[in-house]
Amino acid sequence: MHEHDVLVVGAGGAGLRAAIAAHEAGADVAMVTKLHPVRSHTGAAEGGINAALHPEDSWELHAYDTMKGSDYLGDAPAVETFAQDAPDEVIQLEHWGMPFSREEDGTVSQRPFGGLSHPRTTYAGAETGHHLLHTMYEQVVKRGITVYEEQQVLDLAVTDHDDVEDRECHGVVAYDIASGEIEGYRATDGVILATGGPGQVFDHTTNAVANTGDGYAMAYRAGVPLEDMEFVQFHPTTLPSTGVLISEGVRGEGGILYNEDEERFMFEHGYANNEGELASRDVVSRAELTEVNEGRGIEDEYVHLDMRHLGEERILDRLENILHLAEDFEGVDGLDEPMPVKPGQHYQMGGVEVDENGQTCIDGLYAAGETACVSLHGANRLGGNALPELLVFGARAGKHAAGGDMKEPEIETGPSAESEAGDLPDDVEFGAVGAGDSAVAADGAAVDAQSVVEAEVERQRERVERLLEEDGINHAHVRDDIQETMTANVNVFRREDNLKEALEDIREARERYQHVAASDPSRTYNTDLMHTMETRNIIDIAEAITVGALAREEFRGAHWREQYQERRDDEWLKHTMLAWNEGSPELYYKPVLLEGEKEYEPKERSY
Repeated sequence: MHEHDVLVVGAGGAGLRAAIAAHEAGADVAMVTKLHPVRSHTGAAEGGINAALHPEDSWELHAYDTMKGSDYLGDAPAVETFAQDAPDEVIQLEHWGMPFSREEDGTVSQRPFGGLSHPRTTYAGAETGHHLLHTMYEQVVKRGITVYEEQQVLDLAVTDHDDVEDRECHGVVAYDIASGEIEGYRATDGVILATGGPGQVFDHTTNAVANTGDGYAMAYRAGVPLEDMEFVQFHPTTLPSTGVLISEGVRGEGGILYNEDEERFMFEHGYANNEGELASRDVVSRAELTEVNEGRGIEDEYVHLDMRHLGEERILDRLENILHLAEDFEGVDGLDEPMPVKPGQHYQMGGVEVDENGQTCIDGLYAAGETACVSLHGANRLGGNALPELLVFGARAGKHAAGGDMKEPEIETGPSAESEAGDLPDDVEFGAVGAGDSAVAADGAAVDAQSVVEAEVERQRERVERLLEEDGINHAHVRDDIQETMTANVNVFRREDNLKEALEDIREARERYQHVAASDPSRTYNTDLMHTMETRNIIDIAEAITVGALAREEFRGAHWREQYQERRDDEWLKHTMLAWNEGSPELYYKPVLLEGEKEYEPKERSY
């Protein structure tokens, strides 16, 4: 068994920043990751990092833009903490050697992004995430932080108490991809989940194949509520054939969207009369699909994104990577012709409920980055806010887990007398069938921390042996059905009958998952086994998204409902919470916090 003070699960932007911060706070830190750090999905982030660096800008403006972009479902303490800390994190990156694009006078370049009142997006060409990963991984290597790579974490080792508040997380259990062994990892101070997003819940996504919502599902099954999972961001510019992202930086530099009639529809059809292509992502995604649905799309599928007028010199300087992506995946030369784009699943606004220090309701368990919901993004995330989120809240989680001196926010740990119970339509019921073994280990009152981890190792070893040795259906059929129904029924435009259909499909898939087995019997580098275990997580997250979407009867941010075409603050200015409840999920709500150093009054959101 491996033992460290702090374990970081995942090695993307949030995980790397958390590990560095924990190390700086004096902890013995290790990272446990199924990918090498520089292969993490953060490397696919192209656009940039928002921070109020310019003298004419301010953290207050950044906070206001973020709250407005969230459609007033962000929590003010999180939004303000983020906006205040982001400049220092960007400056720290620059000191570590991040190769930011620069102006002629040597200052870091900042460009406009959707929903921003000031050009505050710093960037490194169109490969910002790639450079971010390498910059921070250098710091991990420099500090001698241990990295256990090619380790697929299967579940948490958590004490088994009926009351979630009494549970403690003592470590994780992982499948060693190279050896086939099941390994135990004990954390004496804390485990930080930084496993990225759950994009593989959908079949058209910008996310990597490895993004299967592992951290969300493990924390959820251990007893941590999931928050605001119905809010899924669909990026307006992805390549139709693959879902590969085309950076918002193209529109930030002046790229233009056209329909089949060569109309600049964002202005000409009144979707965003002021900001046009630089309206927030939910607005642009709905506009594009409306054009397609009303017969003005190209080949009834996509619209055109044109950057030719920017000129070859500017494109090669700031957007060269975009040329390669368009050529490689669509056969289009962006210097001579427009690029085809359509909305694709991109980002999960909701996630594991945490406070501003990344702490969950389970002692010793933290989450950061896209996996966590500190309630920064609310109903919609602004472009350029994801990478600074990784930095700000990754650093805070790492420092706190290592015992650093941090302010202690209050966190609501689950349904209580003050919580508002949630309702679904009368004809919708939860299935109590679990997607696998419980995440909690033996009774914490009777065993020590090492025994908790050892018990979970044995449980996961038995699970893997069962998947390898028994006959059953292939998980891929289950996964395909989940992805297809989510893309068809829980996409940009949502209707009650479609959401109910998706829930039926998900619950049928859950039943079928009880009979899966790995078709490849080998013990090492068994990707079929890995994907089989990941599919359990996909099922849990798909259900959480759909349940929240069906329950929220309003139109807010990225959540559009056909029957409910208005934002209803009097009834729905609240966070959707979902507790696992031993496989029979419980829906409830908690209030939005609109008062911090400033008070944010909900207003009509227009661009």
